[in-house]
Amino acid sequence: MIPPSWLWIPLTVFAAAAQTARNTAQRHLIGELGTLGATLVRFLYGMPVLTLWLGILLALGGFELPTLTWTFAGWVTAAAFSQMAGTAFLLRAMAARSFAIGLVYSKSEVIQVAIFSVLFLGESLSLTTALAVGLATCGVVLLSPRLNASATGARSWTDAAALNGLASGATFAISAVSYRGANLALECASPFLAAAETLFWSQLVQTLLLGGWLLARNPTIVLAALRQWRVSTFAGVAGALASLTNVTALALAPASQVRTLILIEVVFSYVVSRRVFRESVSRRELAGIVLVVLGAALIVAAVR
Repeated sequence: MIPPSWLWIPLTVFAAAAQTARNTAQRHLIGELGTLGATLVRFLYGMPVLTLWLGILLALGGFELPTLTWTFAGWVTAAAFSQMAGTAFLLRAMAARSFAIGLVYSKSEVIQVAIFSVLFLGESLSLTTALAVGLATCGVVLLSPRLNASATGARSWTDAAALNGLASGATFAISAVSYRGANLALECASPFLAAAETLFWSQLVQTLLLGGWLLARNPTIVLAALRQWRVSTFAGVAGALASLTNVTALALAPASQVRTLILIEVVFSYVVSRRVFRESVSRRELAGIVLVVLGAALIVAAVR
């Protein structure tokens, strides 16, 4: 059965909400686990969910395992490493500034995804998609702190939050394009199976590499992650659900469209920023949110 052409839209919106929940839980874990420990729980505690979902598809869906190729392995490796780096950079940005502002800087990925999709996947951008990317990017710029040359204007594009956030955006852009490439490389009849297979292998790589490195260098972090199993489980399950729906959407639609719509996460993050972390939001930032929502709405309206 061929999924409807619009199915990627609710999948992406759900992924945005799940990512917000995951980021919230991970930020709470940074104090005790540090950046790498909080990054590990996303992969370690998400693996059971991904394994279970892949097993269900194979057992009940009547699917056969797709043939794995070196091209697929290359895309998966790139996705795994860039996603690990993106998560670590994002958490550093959030620790250096507010929850919402750290996330906003990382969302510079949207225009990078569009560029990388054209360069590495040969995908083309429609005028509507390009306009939506432009609106959303302008919204991201408005959401960033004001730039000025005064002594008190140290919070700029050159501070720690900005640099880590921009690095997060670049690596997440590479990750999104790599996941899309891995899905296409499988040439699988079911986008759900393609996404499940891609995520299983990429997250297995992430768990083994980061978990093994921490066990060798600082095993107390791994033990702390096990002690914090309640919050870590929440973060891992939310992260796994976000990844499953996001990567499935990437199997159904171009990366530029998916990553533009998922900017709706910015709206969710501002709700969390105000309600959970009691952080203020200015009128300028509200205007930025409006532009992000307009860009996301334009992407949805363009779907036939």
